[in-house]
Amino acid sequence: MSAFIAGYLVQDGLASGALYTLLALAIVLVFALTRVVLIPQGEFVSYAALTYALLIERRTPGTILILLLLIVLTIAVEAGRGLLRGGLRTRLVAALRASVLPLAAAALAYGASLVALPAIAYALVAVVLVAAMGPLLYRLVYEPIAHASVLVLLIVSVALHLVLVELGLFVFGPGGARTEPLIGWSLSLGGVPVAAQSLAIYATSALVVLVLYVLSERTLYGKALRAAAINATGARLMGISAAMAGRIAFLLAAIIGAITGVLVSSVTMIYYDTGFLLGLKGFVAAIMGGLISYPLAAVGAIGLGVMESFAAYFASAFKEAIVFSLIIPILFWRSLATFRLTDDEE
Repeated sequence: MSAFIAGYLVQDGLASGALYTLLALAIVLVFALTRVVLIPQGEFVSYAALTYALLIERRTPGTILILLLLIVLTIAVEAGRGLLRGGLRTRLVAALRASVLPLAAAALAYGASLVALPAIAYALVAVVLVAAMGPLLYRLVYEPIAHASVLVLLIVSVALHLVLVELGLFVFGPGGARTEPLIGWSLSLGGVPVAAQSLAIYATSALVVLVLYVLSERTLYGKALRAAAINATGARLMGISAAMAGRIAFLLAAIIGAITGVLVSSVTMIYYDTGFLLGLKGFVAAIMGGLISYPLAAVGAIGLGVMESFAAYFASAFKEAIVFSLIIPILFWRSLATFRLTDDEE
């Protein structure tokens, strides 16, 4: 292998690793706050990428229909709870308030599909539209079973993933889409061509990490989320709403997934179910961090991206098998570490 090929594979792996970093951070964030293994994280990616592609073509995205369905279901479920448990008026008012911003996002997306806008504007609209789904999904699916076991929450996540995949097939169809890079030029580093889109991926990943750090360290809501992640019971005693923490976590996860979808749409062909594979790779990186450590998850994601790039070069037919086989020694090592910790505590 020449130095040129090695350099090209490394920069390609770093770009993929930056995308996996975003997904891994979202999965760790949601699990830390809600104990939910967010299997549907990949659907945020697919929805955003396909929505962005449709908006560029001046077509109304089916994501609007999914969002409206979530709004109707949320209002109906809250009305049902009000009839069964009392407080119908209060629950309906809360549901209607929670529906205002999603309705505004749907209206924004519909209006954007009717006019000519720059590509970056369509990208922002796609992110806003998909991000609006996050809190609704938590309110509709996870909030009623927030105190269930991790296994139950995992089963529900798998079921939600299957539902969202089928909805994606219904509104987007089986065809794929690929967009032009937001930044078309490229440069050469050490003789290795580096696309500006790759630099945008690096910068976006670093910016998201920085924003999450600032939110968690410098804002009241961020400190409340950290408190809920560290000690949920103590946070509730201090007046921090677990429901609020969950909705914010899902909002952030949806935003991160949507940004990833917009970025990856120019790198590969995206289908209605492509996000699942990307989300699984983010999950592998999150497992490397034990589903608790953001830095370890980020390091694992970068390493995963580089390994995938070299595996594609040396054994492209076994690329996915090599990548996902990494989870076996990681889980084995963590099981041994947990066993040693248990012995020490005893």
